[in-house]
Amino acid sequence: MTKEENISYWVNSAKHDLETAKVLFESGRYDWCLFIGHLVIEKMLKAHYVNDIDKVPPKLHDLVRLSRYINIEFNEERLEILERFNDFHIEARYPDEKLEFYKICTKEFTESNFNKIEEIYQWLLSKLKY
Repeated sequence: MTKEENISYWVNSAKHDLETAKVLFESGRYDWCLFIGHLVIEKMLKAHYVNDIDKVPPKLHDLVRLSRYINIEFNEERLEILERFNDFHIEARYPDEKLEFYKICTKEFTESNFNKIEEIYQWLLSKLKY
């Protein structure tokens, strides 16, 4: 796979997942909407990783850690948002934390965070030149 094909893979996969997250939000599956939203940002960061480093991205899910590998400056606010998004991956995944996460995923909580996911997605997409 060429570098451009690899970047396209991550970008297209992120776009697909964003559309899936929207459907999950509309159907009231708020916890899964945020879990998939985390994947959207993870995949966009991995597209940047391939673009900047020209290697296969590491198999990790920590968005803050991934952000440190790429050539984009993240301000403190965006890093805090990425840290919050990390919780969506962990808490939606493990049974002992899943119930608590489900309880906090109200429509308002999810809508607010999903709007941030879409905002960061668009920002990362706009910064990607390949």
